[in-house]
Amino acid sequence: MIDLYTWTTPNGRKVSILLEELGVPYTAHAIDIGKDDQFAPGFLKISPNNKIPAIVDQETGLSLMESGAILLYLAQKHQRFTVEGEEYWRMVEWLMWQMGGLGPMLGQAHHFLKFNRGTSDYAETRYGKEAQRLYSVLNTRLDGRDYVAGEGNGAYTIADMAIFPWIARFEWQDIDLNAYPNVKDWYLRLADRPAVQKGYHVPKFVSDLPMP
Repeated sequence: MIDLYTWTTPNGRKVSILLEELGVPYTAHAIDIGKDDQFAPGFLKISPNNKIPAIVDQETGLSLMESGAILLYLAQKHQRFTVEGEEYWRMVEWLMWQMGGLGPMLGQAHHFLKFNRGTSDYAETRYGKEAQRLYSVLNTRLDGRDYVAGEGNGAYTIADMAIFPWIARFEWQDIDLNAYPNVKDWYLRLADRPAVQKGYHVPKFVSDLPMP
């Protein structure tokens, strides 16, 4: 049994999507970051950085924070949604791309293009252009491929699951998915998966998956 501490953010949704894909039992605990639940002493013991998501594996007693580490742990433990050999490192490469680039930069785009529009022309231009650049990088990677890692057309892995919830906020980023046809096809491919649909709405329903 996995205890998942999460909220309705892209980082939280990565892990609930993987857990749904794995079909393993888990309990979701809502950490409402709008109410500062992440600063509660009990949560701090699990996630010293006061960030969601975090897990406790009741089988082993292991607690983990950081979504990328959690994805790697669960994929390795269950030997699913990962790849082997050189392609393993390609998967890790794109997971790190999401963790170090796509997520942080799109998070800034959300801040300035959705929640604080009009406060800084410089920030809107900077993060808007960076969002477009990152979408172009992903669009190029997906040219002739179904998924970002794996041989041939690729294999569905945790790298895709990590990227998907950030792309699901394309409207917040002023992105027209039609301008990135490979990303659009990939997005629709993942959005059609029942586990993705279910995991997206953990720990609660906020809105339907946006469709281009």
